[in-house]
Amino acid sequence: MQVTWYGHAAFGLTPENGPRIITDPYTPEGVGYDPILDPADLVIISSDDDSAHCRADLIGGNPEVVNALEVAQSGGKTTALGIDITAIEAAEWDHHPEHEVPGQNGMYRFTLDGIRIAHMGDVGNPLTDAQQDFFQDTDVLLALTGGYLTLELPDLMEMIHRTRPKLVIPMHFRTLTYRPRNTMWIESFLSHFKDEDVDFAFGATTELKKEDLPDRTRVLVMDYVRNAGTIGKSL
Repeated sequence: MQVTWYGHAAFGLTPENGPRIITDPYTPEGVGYDPILDPADLVIISSDDDSAHCRADLIGGNPEVVNALEVAQSGGKTTALGIDITAIEAAEWDHHPEHEVPGQNGMYRFTLDGIRIAHMGDVGNPLTDAQQDFFQDTDVLLALTGGYLTLELPDLMEMIHRTRPKLVIPMHFRTLTYRPRNTMWIESFLSHFKDEDVDFAFGATTELKKEDLPDRTRVLVMDYVRNAGTIGKSL
């Protein structure tokens, strides 16, 4: 499976078998990252009212769209293009500067090429036991990195230590492009891991195979796409 990080909470996942998925596409002008020019068969959004996480309308290819929040509120399970998707409800940060009332969103999971993938959506508060349990048996965790606008780092690390995903790919952290005040750089997150457990992709795209996943939790830090549409090329 090929994984591309566009920036913020948006990833492109291209399996050997199955539909091409894009998660949580953003409004480029809002977050500063390049427009996502790659098409998708399926787009999963964590809500329908947050322009940094819901812009399925900007994705080409006439994709089917699944709103994880609606899934979470309607039994927690759905199937789209042969992919079983499960979701659990979450809330934004209580003190979000753009919303008087914290927005609701969905954290979600699905499997591609036999790899169990979980996306943390836009959760902003300590995870309940049920929310932590939702991430059990995760192979690849697309993880918020804690701090301003999201859940705090100690709460995030509690879940990671409890559920032990095989591979953590960070998202939603401060970069040279995305620089909201008080948002933390990736170093704050990485300080909770041993140096030998952290890898760097040195590009916006990487290849994952189930048989190559580590036996214990490792972190893979990816770069974000510049000049979108270069999927498969090393940046």
